[in-house]
Amino acid sequence: MDISQLMKTNTPYCAKHGQIKPELQLRAKELVWEYNQTRPSEAQKRHAILKQLLGTCHELTFIEPSFRCDYGFNIHSYGLAVINYNCVMLDTSPIHIGAGAFIGPGTCLSCAGHSLDEKQRVEEGIGTSAPIILEENVWLGANCTVCGGVTIGKGSVIGAGSVVTRDIPAGVVAVGSPCRVLRKITEQDRLQLTEEA
Repeated sequence: MDISQLMKTNTPYCAKHGQIKPELQLRAKELVWEYNQTRPSEAQKRHAILKQLLGTCHELTFIEPSFRCDYGFNIHSYGLAVINYNCVMLDTSPIHIGAGAFIGPGTCLSCAGHSLDEKQRVEEGIGTSAPIILEENVWLGANCTVCGGVTIGKGSVIGAGSVVTRDIPAGVVAVGSPCRVLRKITEQDRLQLTEEA
């Protein structure tokens, strides 16, 4: 299987950097640059660019500039997705964003990794990649990092500044570096609206 085809699968892989053609990124870089130059009032233009950039783009996908990604075609949003300022998605493998996603500012979703062995990493340019899955209604707090191969379960909340290196189950609050489950989300977490004065 060609590396450009392998990149689009949900199969983790290991490859030399030189195997991935640089022109695969050029289209994304041009579209991302154009997207980041749009005015706040140009919502239709922004959405048109996202439809060209992303592999799957729901009508309710909203990304605040500045936004960065590697390829774009490997990012898939399946419903409402609110992605705040300065988000980076290193989509060397597919990134699946379930409906109801809230992604805080400064967040990085990184499918890409590098060999721990210095010779492989530096001299041979060997890296790794694995998909990221955000199930429905996931909220990532500000400045989170989600690493390749991670699935975050439905309705879970990841605390600000967390580094998610392993799967997180559904319906929990998880925090820290490395990110660990703190507790389940319960009825006691429901907010009471402030009464009008």
